[in-house]
Amino acid sequence: MSREPIRTCVGCGERGPQVTLVRIVGAIDGLRLDPRRRAPGRGGYLHRTPSCWNAFVRRRGRVRSLGLNPGRPEREHLVAALVASSPAEVAR
Repeated sequence: MSREPIRTCVGCGERGPQVTLVRIVGAIDGLRLDPRRRAPGRGGYLHRTPSCWNAFVRRRGRVRSLGLNPGRPEREHLVAALVASSPAEVAR
């Protein structure tokens, strides 16, 4: 019996199965989506709901899973990318 990996949402802080979350990574050019979950580097996870995206933008301070302290503009840019991404990528 195999168990699904569990990850913590960097927006709301709740835990859930990895397949229900969207992976984000910290890159040289800022935060970006990793829909295929294959980008190198440290990653964090967000639920696929706007309430978690908004909570992520409102939070301040370091995102431990990413090893970064992204500012509000960088977080807003990531959320804009989530909103603009195809529903198939986010809703998977």
